[in-house]
Amino acid sequence: MNKLTLGILDMSPRLGGVSDEEALAQSAKLASGAENWGYSRYWLSEHHGMDSLACTAPEVMLAHIGARTSRIRIGAGAVLLPHYSPLKVAECFNLLAALYPGRIDLGIGRAPGGDAHTTMALSGNFLAHVGEMPEKVRQLCELMSGSYRYDGEPVRARPNPSQPPQLWMLGTNTKSADMAASCGAYYAFGQFMSTSEGPEIVQAYREAFVPSPDREKPHVMVAVHAICAQTDSEALTLAEQFRAQFPESPVGRSELKGNDDRMSLIVGDVQRVRERLLEIRDLYEADEIMIVCPAIQYEDRLESFRLTAEAAGLAE
Repeated sequence: MNKLTLGILDMSPRLGGVSDEEALAQSAKLASGAENWGYSRYWLSEHHGMDSLACTAPEVMLAHIGARTSRIRIGAGAVLLPHYSPLKVAECFNLLAALYPGRIDLGIGRAPGGDAHTTMALSGNFLAHVGEMPEKVRQLCELMSGSYRYDGEPVRARPNPSQPPQLWMLGTNTKSADMAASCGAYYAFGQFMSTSEGPEIVQAYREAFVPSPDREKPHVMVAVHAICAQTDSEALTLAEQFRAQFPESPVGRSELKGNDDRMSLIVGDVQRVRERLLEIRDLYEADEIMIVCPAIQYEDRLESFRLTAEAAGLAE
């Protein structure tokens, strides 16, 4: 069987009006399931001031999840670097890498992660910080490689783990691809929230890639929306329920209805989902695919991820 390599991106949603505590407990449950089903990575996103999402600090939640899993790589998808000091980010993830050797991913993004007032309360002038993003990325890369200097003096991001975090850049445009390429980082393209020409952006990353101590060759992951169920009709029902409850969501229409929107949702039974994942892998020449599952019930979400793992042949 043509086996795929899959990861999970979890936003710690508060489904069905549950408490934040229950939403976070469900994320830990999903991470444990992902490890058992054969997923390679489990990532948490960072959001602020959103009633529907519970995780504001992935680095804290990852410490919790790392203690409840043993093999799967865990990481942030993504730390929103414009808000933070590169040194502090490097320290947090080096600490995680020392606690969970060979399992930590540091994904970097540049989105605000919340509404305007929450963003200003978090770090002030966000637009000014976005303008500093290339310099912050440069500093972070140097901190991760141990080559950073401040006023000519070496500065180290302690601790110094034997297996440093993998550095990923997340994005949906050429700016993120260029930053990933320039520092020799892994690149995750968010197809699920992009209307850009994804394959061209990914190819630009590959062509501009500069080898780094962490990576000798470019490495691409594509993140997609997917709902998998026992039958096509069951999957379509779940997709329609999600859109009815969250009409403001950017999730596109179902591919079962013939929509070719780049943001469309992969929805169907095991065979249909497998076919679409293979098509996406081949279109992007992707090394990995990351799954984002929009759902309104935790049980449906778990079952969708389990069946998607079956579709990818992860258990073989």
